[in-house]
Amino acid sequence: MAFKTDYSRVHGLGAAGEGAHHWWMQRVSSVALIPLTVLFVIPFGRALGGGHEAMLATYSSFGNALVAVLFFLVAFWHLAQGVQVVIEDYVPNKPARVALLMLNTFACGALAVAGTLAVATTLFGA
Repeated sequence: MAFKTDYSRVHGLGAAGEGAHHWWMQRVSSVALIPLTVLFVIPFGRALGGGHEAMLATYSSFGNALVAVLFFLVAFWHLAQGVQVVIEDYVPNKPARVALLMLNTFACGALAVAGTLAVATTLFGA
């Protein structure tokens, strides 16, 4: 039997004070994705059957390109937040958890950058 106070037993084990902020940011990004998804899918769906030229014509427009970039950034940010929660909750091994969190951040960031560069290339280089 250990002679520890309640505080000393839980010290360093509880919330780090970032849980509410993370929760709110997930909700903000999910609400932002509602109109962004609609505004992204409609032009994308119209251009989908027309081949490469239709995609170039669609995303050579500044408005469609801006919506696509915002969609990619917010969607991959939201994905990174969601996967982070899953990793933190279900990976018990701390070194593996840290490695997976770093991989999650890198992968979501790389995909967001790749999507942004693809749209920027189409907008400015087409």
